[in-house]
Amino acid sequence: MSATTDAAIEEDHKASLLISGTAIVFYIAFLRIVLYFIAGPNYGYFRDELYYLACGEHPAWGYVDQPPLIAWIAWFLEHTIGTSLWALRLLPALADAATIILAGRLTRELGGRRWAMFLAAVAALMAPVLLALSHLFTMNAFDPLLWTAIALLIVRLVKSGNQRLWLAVGALSGITILNKYAVIFWLSGVVVGLCLTPLRQSLRKRWFWLGCALTTVIALPNFLWQWQHQFPFLQLMHNVRESGRDIVLSPLPYLLAQAQMLGYVAALLVPFALIFFFSRQGQRFRVLGWAYLVFLAEMIFLHGKMYYVAPVYPIMFAGGAVWLESVTSHKRWIWAKPLLALAMIAVSGIYAPTILPILSVPHFLAYEHKMGIEQQKFEHSQQGVLPQLYADMFGWEGIAQKVAAYYRTLPPEEQQKTAIFANNYGEGGAIDFFGPKYGLPKAIGGHQNYWIWGPRQYTGESLIVLGEGDESNMQKYCTSYSIIGDAKDPLSRPDEWLPIYHCRGFKANLQAIWPDLKRWR
Repeated sequence: MSATTDAAIEEDHKASLLISGTAIVFYIAFLRIVLYFIAGPNYGYFRDELYYLACGEHPAWGYVDQPPLIAWIAWFLEHTIGTSLWALRLLPALADAATIILAGRLTRELGGRRWAMFLAAVAALMAPVLLALSHLFTMNAFDPLLWTAIALLIVRLVKSGNQRLWLAVGALSGITILNKYAVIFWLSGVVVGLCLTPLRQSLRKRWFWLGCALTTVIALPNFLWQWQHQFPFLQLMHNVRESGRDIVLSPLPYLLAQAQMLGYVAALLVPFALIFFFSRQGQRFRVLGWAYLVFLAEMIFLHGKMYYVAPVYPIMFAGGAVWLESVTSHKRWIWAKPLLALAMIAVSGIYAPTILPILSVPHFLAYEHKMGIEQQKFEHSQQGVLPQLYADMFGWEGIAQKVAAYYRTLPPEEQQKTAIFANNYGEGGAIDFFGPKYGLPKAIGGHQNYWIWGPRQYTGESLIVLGEGDESNMQKYCTSYSIIGDAKDPLSRPDEWLPIYHCRGFKANLQAIWPDLKRWR
């Protein structure tokens, strides 16, 4: 064979690699990074982002309202690349890009070829809920990646019969529990699927139980922290349910909400995935089908927020894409795959500005009005100019500025004994993050983990109070008080537009009454 022929073959091989399923999946993942550069720094810090940064300043094995991993990551960012919006939202974007790559790889492991990998990757990129969750620095940004990685390990275990992979599944499950507790419910579905499929043979092998032990060892310190503090997360969940804060949906509206979260078209891949997992074609991997059904039923029964189901969808996209590819392999159906992909891109593209801040606020408002599309609501809250997801990105630095403007008018000796008491973690996080550049001390408060962090040295002689909507409490508990401003921002949530008080002479010592100030809801 001539050198010219060898060169031609090598060139053809390189060309085929550039259009392989794996290459296409990487191109789609790269588009997610492009979206990060478009939307990453837009609007402002989200309420929960500020709180997680505050938690990162108090490293621990647990927190009232979440496991510790997000706070550890916040600590890591603080001590490496920083906590600018660019830095803060880089890891979520990278996690989403990695999720897309793993969804494509999972599709391949399930038996899919190039078209199936393309469809699964596009769905993982364009599903509105996944775009929204991966934009913000929250626990929700990392769950899809972790769950998809666990599913990929399980599929490889099924195909190879290598029982030692249960150790990797166990380790990754423990890490995922440290990110968010919802995975426990999905893992319970995996166990049900294990018992209902031939994979139950693993129950007779030591590797499965060693994997379970490894999960327990990794998650145990967080469990012990919860136990030490009388299980605050369970107390919080009970209080939230009693308060009626969250929107509760009956089964059919809950399922419809799932379809809307996925942009309707991508949602078609979910029933396709169930057909795949419960057919002869995908029966080896049926454990994943059972895991989804059990997990979805648990979320409906327990009234979990609709987006709690989101991390499982890259897995379902993979199974659905494999089934669709197989049933459209005949020439007469060749049009179905590109049509579905185009419809997915078109519908999700229409939704994108409503869940990803790619437009300026005036352009977003005009777009929302013209299209008549509203963000899904998860909580009962008064809506202002912007929907809750966007409104929670405005007004926080303004609160710190207003408090600082008044704080600087106080004599130095009064500043030393003046505490800034925040009635919710959003305001507390705003003071903690923005306050230092305005010369403010860190906040105290009774909400969530702020209560655990305590009143520090403050006794209540002088309190600047944020988020208190009942002036009668000022009259009741303060020797004297004045309204020094308000937290109103035209783009923020109206339920944050509350007065800012200066309470002098709190009628009880903060150190003594701190246990009564706990507010977990």
